[in-house]
Amino acid sequence: MTARLPVFPLGTVLFPGLVLPLHIFEERYRALVRHLVSLPEDAPREFGVVAIRAGWEVAPTGPDGQPLPDGDVTLHEVGCTAELRQVTERPDGGFDIVTVGKRRFRIAGVDRAAEPYLTADVEWLPEPGGPDEVADLLAARVISVFRQYLGLIRADPEELSEQLPEDPTVLSHLVAATAVLTVADRQRLLAIDDTAARLRAELRLLNREAALLRQVRAVPVPLAELASPPAPN
Repeated sequence: MTARLPVFPLGTVLFPGLVLPLHIFEERYRALVRHLVSLPEDAPREFGVVAIRAGWEVAPTGPDGQPLPDGDVTLHEVGCTAELRQVTERPDGGFDIVTVGKRRFRIAGVDRAAEPYLTADVEWLPEPGGPDEVADLLAARVISVFRQYLGLIRADPEELSEQLPEDPTVLSHLVAATAVLTVADRQRLLAIDDTAARLRAELRLLNREAALLRQVRAVPVPLAELASPPAPN
């Protein structure tokens, strides 16, 4: 069974339970925010966040300043819904919004014409339920390795005292979103249905990254940052 969902392509991966603030300035996504705000109070104010496989977050514009068709944007298949929690309208008509990741889905088909923004038919992905002894054991190992990893990338030891979640699924999403990983690595973690399998994958990634950091003593810069112009002073 599928559901229809507004889709917001981004150059990042959203995980359930993680906060995602966004600055909305393109008219098509302003229309999306206005649509969500207009829904009844008891209706879910959700849209899908999907990482871009190829293309750009901001649609290129033509000589008249109007956005060109975004047919060249290619999306990953698995995304996560973002629940709208806070909306602040700006004087220029844009919005600053705060969202929280809710549930994972797989795209069954994309519609580029029904609305100003993309919409998609999506299939909801299963989430683990009930106790899982293997996941519990793996969570303890991930917490230990993740703290060692944080010690390599954070200069302030006091930052390491933060409480990490004990729930294996919540922990797996937090680690995936917090570690310095590529979009491809994060996307692979999001697509894993089983918590224990996701934690195993994270152990391999954390051990790999920690070994690299010990050798070079530097945090890798994402390629997207290298391709972006420097921020103005």
